[in-house]
Amino acid sequence: MKNDSQYISRFTAAERVNHWLVALSFILLALSGLVFFHPAFYPLNQLFGGGVWTRILHPLLGVLLMVSFGLMFVRFREFNRITATDKEWLRHAREMVAGDDRNMPEADKFNAGQKVLFWLLVACMVLLLLSGIVIWRAYFSFLFPLVVIRLASVIHAAAGAGMIALIMGHIYMSIWTKESTDAMLYGQVRRAWAKQHHAAWFRQITGGGK
Repeated sequence: MKNDSQYISRFTAAERVNHWLVALSFILLALSGLVFFHPAFYPLNQLFGGGVWTRILHPLLGVLLMVSFGLMFVRFREFNRITATDKEWLRHAREMVAGDDRNMPEADKFNAGQKVLFWLLVACMVLLLLSGIVIWRAYFSFLFPLVVIRLASVIHAAAGAGMIALIMGHIYMSIWTKESTDAMLYGQVRRAWAKQHHAAWFRQITGGGK
């Protein structure tokens, strides 16, 4: 934990534990899900003790992800509301990617890109939850006609692939934006970093940043 005056608190210990629990459960869920996605990935079942155990553990890992992500949703939903400033931020996003951030509006705790990612992940999670219930053979699939199960299987695979792509983008952007990973590792970031990347939030928590 860094207590130097140059640093500022960004995430609490509970928030960081929640984030890494979501990350771990997602990785395990993605790896086990790929086993059923395409035969080329079937050898991954050995990570879970074989095909039978993979089939048993996959939906249980899904429950773990849903619960941990649900807690994250409750923690961060207010910080991820899309505002007029966020819409303006998105209009200038290409300029920022090109290296020109002069016209970028000041970001709050999360910038507009992070907020859009958050809500896309929420949408994927809802699709995964609903379709997952339909195709969970041990408990629920007998309640639905075969055509619904088949449709749910396609939706489940598509939502899973979409979420994997989104998380890969999230990882890339966290590496691209230097020091952002420090926030989830140590809970703190440099005050200068916060002022540069999240100026509105920085002023809010510092009473003006003086």
